[in-house]
Amino acid sequence: MSTITLIGTGNMARAIGTLAVAGGNTVEVMGRDQSKADDLARALGSGTIAGKWGAVPAGHIVITALLADGVVPVVAEYGDALAGKVIVDISNPFNATFDGLAHGEETSIAREVAKVAPAGASVVKAFNTIFRDVLEQRRPGVFIAGDDAQAKAGVAAFIESLGLRPLDVGGLRMAHWLEGMGLVTVSLAGNGVGHWDFALGVDEFTG
Repeated sequence: MSTITLIGTGNMARAIGTLAVAGGNTVEVMGRDQSKADDLARALGSGTIAGKWGAVPAGHIVITALLADGVVPVVAEYGDALAGKVIVDISNPFNATFDGLAHGEETSIAREVAKVAPAGASVVKAFNTIFRDVLEQRRPGVFIAGDDAQAKAGVAAFIESLGLRPLDVGGLRMAHWLEGMGLVTVSLAGNGVGHWDFALGVDEFTG
């Protein structure tokens, strides 16, 4: 099992943390508001600890469970504290009208994180195409992208410990398209599907 740190104390941190604890992983929570981090650690239980903001995370896998505009600044703020860690970005940078991405070029939050991450850190995009309620109640596939094969393997093993299926889409350049898939998921919820209780996945047809 993995040792993970969740930076963030919101709904996605709670959902991933709950599954992580149930899967036998060791969990640490960090939040800018220490009282919220303490409360979430207590709620998750099973030895979950609340770390101090900005300190070296206990987890080898560090999940930035933050809004898109906060991810890069926080990674930059942590700086060398993240050296050697696997940083997992789960965010979606939607524009104000939810019909496009906030960045106009072919980049991603994950690729921008890689620019400010310290030496030895690896960046993986994951979990951004899944609604929180689905993550809490269902077993969707989790698309992942990253350039470091070993880092992706570690994240994939962590995902499997949650009872979920990791689906590797390739290098970190593909994180841009995963953010696009996140946008498509939201658009489907408001249009063709008409509700939030679904997830994109892969059906395999053989024989």
